[in-house]
Amino acid sequence: MARLTTKIILLTALAATAGCATKRQPLPPAPSEQPAVPAAQEQTQGDGITPGSRADFQRSVTSDTVHFALDQDDLDAEARGILDSQIAWLGKFPGVGITIEGHCDERGTREYNLALGDRRANAAKNYLAAHGIAATRITTISYGKERPIALGSDDASWAQNRRAVTIVLN
Repeated sequence: MARLTTKIILLTALAATAGCATKRQPLPPAPSEQPAVPAAQEQTQGDGITPGSRADFQRSVTSDTVHFALDQDDLDAEARGILDSQIAWLGKFPGVGITIEGHCDERGTREYNLALGDRRANAAKNYLAAHGIAATRITTISYGKERPIALGSDDASWAQNRRAVTIVLN
């Protein structure tokens, strides 16, 4: 009887722990990686650029980057104009997903800049979503001050690093 009880307890414990496995979410591709293009978008134009691709996005929009003032996450008129051009392109390719990266300059703590980068990425996401782009197509990530594009420690370099960048995923 004791053996049977022990076996039942062990089987119950095994069954209970089997349901506790966690699923890992894949990370978004790094900006330099080019994801596979869906079959519906494989046709290229005369210049070799596939409609709906990252290269098509780069060619078609005003910019993939919006800039922010010091310690700010609000969109100025220039940023809204850039995002409007992205909205027009994204409207043509409803199956294309994007990631918006939030970045900061080197000043401030790591934690502060990660939070500020997150607010910047979400400001761009919210603008796109408010203008008809499905929020499910948009992911955000903050890199804070970890991925500067300008390495100087001056106003011009800092201004370039305060940004949100739209990356086409597919």
